[in-house]
Amino acid sequence: MAKDDLPQGRVRRTAKVGTVIGSQGARYAGTRAANVARSKEKAAEAMDARHLEAAERMVDVLGTMKGAAMKIGQLASFIDTEFIPEEYRELYQDKLSKLRSEAPSMPWKKVKSVLEEEWDGEPVEELFEDFEHDAVAAASIGQVHRAVLPDGRRVAVKVQYPGIAEALRADLQNAQMLMRMAKALAPGLDANAAAAELKERVLEELDYEFEAQNQRTFARAYRGHPFIYVPDVVTRLSRRRVLVAEWVDGESFEAARDLPQEERDRIGEIIYRFYYGSIYHLQHFNADAHPGNYLLMDEGKVAFLDFGMTKQLDKEQIELEIAALDAAFEGDPERLRSALQDLGFLANPKRVDAERLMEHVKAVGGWYMEDRELTIDSELVMSVISASSDPRSEFFDVMRRENLPANEMMGRRMEAGVLAVLGQLHATRNWWRIGREWWFCGEPATELGREEWAYFESKGEKRVRKFGARATT
Repeated sequence: MAKDDLPQGRVRRTAKVGTVIGSQGARYAGTRAANVARSKEKAAEAMDARHLEAAERMVDVLGTMKGAAMKIGQLASFIDTEFIPEEYRELYQDKLSKLRSEAPSMPWKKVKSVLEEEWDGEPVEELFEDFEHDAVAAASIGQVHRAVLPDGRRVAVKVQYPGIAEALRADLQNAQMLMRMAKALAPGLDANAAAAELKERVLEELDYEFEAQNQRTFARAYRGHPFIYVPDVVTRLSRRRVLVAEWVDGESFEAARDLPQEERDRIGEIIYRFYYGSIYHLQHFNADAHPGNYLLMDEGKVAFLDFGMTKQLDKEQIELEIAALDAAFEGDPERLRSALQDLGFLANPKRVDAERLMEHVKAVGGWYMEDRELTIDSELVMSVISASSDPRSEFFDVMRRENLPANEMMGRRMEAGVLAVLGQLHATRNWWRIGREWWFCGEPATELGREEWAYFESKGEKRVRKFGARATT
């Protein structure tokens, strides 16, 4: 296999991840054993070196694999993980963050072959005034090049890796295995439906024409928005494996972490409004909230990129979600249990204690259910992740009796991603009052809320209760 070729078979890809994890585990054991005879300082140096080696090895392996395996590394780069000792978490996050923008890229020869196949043999030189051969970003299924059109417009050209479709299908075979394991822990989980939903959403990412359609939808909806920006697609040059869109100048998410807290709070609110607000303004949301998908623009806007994994919702599902939220806000356990049954989270509600269910819901979603200013930090993020999925959690007895409906999977992914990003920013807001703007037509809770509602009203959207029957102010 050539160095820049992707491993595509399920066994080979599983073995590659297993090898790096296994070998590093053995090396940790060896280092710990040797540390018995070392001084405290020497032992600390040796363990530091071992963790640095492990983080760099993980970046190397996950980066060259691309696909779903690489997405695991991207996710780990912005969630504070308890399985890594606290003193080493920042090191792992720093190294793994390279997977968001600096993953190993494919050589120009392969890029050009994909471009010319997709453009029916038309030479790149004739379609562009300038095309940079070196990638400016490389991600899980494609890489991005900067180019200039003959009319002078600067564009970003996303090119899909050759062989990535086969690699992703191999990863999805492993995903089905993971679903079966999950079913052993949560007997109510419909593993087949969940695997089918995951497969459909992930394979949509392979079709850049589908992504271009999604991006056009969001770009139209947010064109002229005061603080959200979605770049326009160049439709005539976009194909199944090539997506051409307007180039956006901006700083990466990493720059946000060094800003004053007031600015980080504002960016956190913008991210929250984009991902959650799109559900209610568009009935359509982007499920991929990882930090590589944002750029901080000079004029205070945040540009949102990558629309390969989105989800459309029907009005009935949104109304059921709001009914469940309303029951939780009102402290009505019986009504909450009934609402979650309607959503498909409970197959046998009589087996679930309503009071315990209410406690579990608030442990997971309490950060946007409390009428107070709340700072999202790593401790809160990990407590939510634990309450959502950890068998050691005090709520595991409730989790075992809950389902995860297939059509809710992308929403849960989005929520976890947004929460993790807010935790990295240590963002503070009254998230409940912002949410009430959408759920119950509440008054705008912040200055950004007033600007946003003025924008949507200028586009003909009336500020009235859109979902559900009970109007609340």
